[in-house]
Amino acid sequence: MTTSVFYGRFERHAHGEGLKGLTTHYCPGCGHGLAHKYLAEAIDELGIQDRTVAISPVGCSVFLYYYFDVGNSQAAHGRAPAVAVGHKTANPDSIVISYQGDGDLASIGLAEIVSTAQLGIPISVIFVNNAIYGMTGGQMAPTTLMGQKSATSPAGRVELMGQPLRMAEMMAGLDGPVYVERVALYDAKQRTRAKKAIKKALTCQVEHKGFAFVEVLSECPTHLGMTPQEAERWVAEQMTQVYPLGVKKDLAEASYPALPRPAYEVERLVAAIAATAERPERFAEGFPAHLDPRDVSLKLAGAGGDGAQTAAMLITRAAIQEGFDSTHIPSYGPESRGGTSYADVHVAREEVLSPAAPQPHVLIAFNAPSLAKFGPTVRAGGQVIYDSSVIKEVPALAPGVRAHGVPMTQIASDLGRVLVKNVVALGALQAATGLLPKESLLAAIRLALKDKCAMIPLNEEAFEWGVRSVTLH
Repeated sequence: MTTSVFYGRFERHAHGEGLKGLTTHYCPGCGHGLAHKYLAEAIDELGIQDRTVAISPVGCSVFLYYYFDVGNSQAAHGRAPAVAVGHKTANPDSIVISYQGDGDLASIGLAEIVSTAQLGIPISVIFVNNAIYGMTGGQMAPTTLMGQKSATSPAGRVELMGQPLRMAEMMAGLDGPVYVERVALYDAKQRTRAKKAIKKALTCQVEHKGFAFVEVLSECPTHLGMTPQEAERWVAEQMTQVYPLGVKKDLAEASYPALPRPAYEVERLVAAIAATAERPERFAEGFPAHLDPRDVSLKLAGAGGDGAQTAAMLITRAAIQEGFDSTHIPSYGPESRGGTSYADVHVAREEVLSPAAPQPHVLIAFNAPSLAKFGPTVRAGGQVIYDSSVIKEVPALAPGVRAHGVPMTQIASDLGRVLVKNVVALGALQAATGLLPKESLLAAIRLALKDKCAMIPLNEEAFEWGVRSVTLH
């Protein structure tokens, strides 16, 4: 059967050139090709192509979006069910398919699939079980058979490695799913059953019955070290002994309650988040292009209590108030034990494309481990602001990097509150870089302290001392 659900040419495979533009990435004898075929045909026969969203995570199943002309989302390893729930609740009329392998679904994604299945929301899950981690090198999977050899069980799986997980039976034992079946692909009869099961899983969603789960026993000749024919026999003779085929659960009269339709009216959203249409006061005359034409990256690092995360959030909020795009990504390390944690911040003229800052324009370091770790990563021509009260040595920096020693802890201690050393750092940042105007950062500080108004004068003074510590030296 030909179907428009597949792209006419697979542009993502060798740019669609030659024979590769009409063939898949899968190894000869791999079951993913047949599973794709039956899924595409079911989508076509049910007339749901225009409202189908396929979720593919990490592993061989990720290639799904190369071939299916439907809505596609790629999820992080194991997280496809969670992404599927988001799609389904955001658009209840969509037909959402989570297409996953065994290493993905039954291992790192076990919590996601169990909680999503128990929720019972109408989603269709196609679970391809080939008893091995395929894409990453043939490691033992949760579904690997006892005695089966793999890259991480070279002598065969033993009791100490645990028993294989029977996912279909696990799903059937939950209250949420309405249809669960295990099928195989090793001969014509089983392929016919597989096609019917996949279509039924989608039909359950089309008819609003609820959550459906189809486990497909599949061949992986590459990591079994067999020919495709030998792999088919192995599935028939070995896998089916551990994973019996057949329907595990079928609630024919099931019906899931209608999903509430989300509202997208701006007025309701504004009311829900207690927002205001009033434009915030802005102080910047333009984007700080003297630091970068499009996107300025910063890293703030220190130990617990240094206030790096709070300072990062204040910079982000001030930038957003000025109409720029800005992101703040925290990373909490062993800071409670004297190590270093950090926050990455971006301020972009239009859009932040990646929130990480592996080579920041600016580093603010509150302790010596942070400066030693991140100082050498500051890009050439960048700037480093460090607490000279506690840091006595500056590591080798890239060419053109300017280092500003600011006694943050000493200034804050003299003001009577060591905790405001991060605000001293913000003042120093403003004076050293001109990233944002003074009033932009002070406005963000005042807003953050709106419920602690008595603290505002102290923080304003700390900020001004940070400015002076740079401008006077």
